[in-house]
Amino acid sequence: MALVRPGGVRRYYDVNGWLFIGPALGLIGLFMVYPILWSLWMSFQSGRGTMIRFVGFGNIVRLFNDPVFLKALTTTITFFVVQVPIMLLLALILAAVLNSPRLVGRDFFRIAIFLPCVSSLVTYSALFKGMFASDGIVNATLQGIGLIASPVPWMTDPFWAKVMIIIAITWRWTGYNMIFYLSAMQNIDRSIYEAARIDGISASGQFFRITIPMLKPVILFTAVISTIGTLQLFDEVANITLGGPSDATLTLSLYIYNLTFKFIPNLGYAATVSYVIVILVALLAFLQFYAAREREQ
Repeated sequence: MALVRPGGVRRYYDVNGWLFIGPALGLIGLFMVYPILWSLWMSFQSGRGTMIRFVGFGNIVRLFNDPVFLKALTTTITFFVVQVPIMLLLALILAAVLNSPRLVGRDFFRIAIFLPCVSSLVTYSALFKGMFASDGIVNATLQGIGLIASPVPWMTDPFWAKVMIIIAITWRWTGYNMIFYLSAMQNIDRSIYEAARIDGISASGQFFRITIPMLKPVILFTAVISTIGTLQLFDEVANITLGGPSDATLTLSLYIYNLTFKFIPNLGYAATVSYVIVILVALLAFLQFYAAREREQ
């Protein structure tokens, strides 16, 4: 009968466990950790091809003297400040409406509102580009019902171009956030609402005093992922407006793409701009978690 030394079996399972997860960890290190560390090193360099040189904090100094970067940063923050609250509020209202058992056809409406988020980014961007053209269906409809006398310059006016992008993002991602809220609402015990009705609390009172407080973790989650998505906004502006007119819809992600593939390639400066997004995401996520923690105390 073979004798097993104390701890031998545990070491056997530990070794086999590491052998199982080793390939996955290797791939993560190769395709995720290594590129992150290399991009961080590149952010301290500048130039292209074989002319790359170490510049230290030169790229950071360049950021504050780059008017295109400052414009892209302002536009990205504008999209975040305006679009994210509108989208989350609209998703919350739609979830509350579609959670009502008395609503006829609620399954159809749930599917219809959710479908945009699974559509192709390129396809829906092309659709919006055609809809909001000068002779598109949006201007034709607005003129037909008498709201406007002449076509709105969605593609050529900086203000209306931003509005169009906000509409496009909201249309695509509201249903995605609505599903999270709807799932959370369905997990709230109905007896809580019944007790509230017995106590004479109105429907609006139940929504603000019961539903929203119990959805705090889900609201925080959707706020964080929406923040990340908006700060990384690329596809819509790249396919609908190309960052125009006059860089009015240029975002940080599109600017990074231009620095890497469109302008004279400067991978070091592009890496520096990408870390601005990382810092913004980390800072805003921390503030959102901090605000939620303060309200819970």
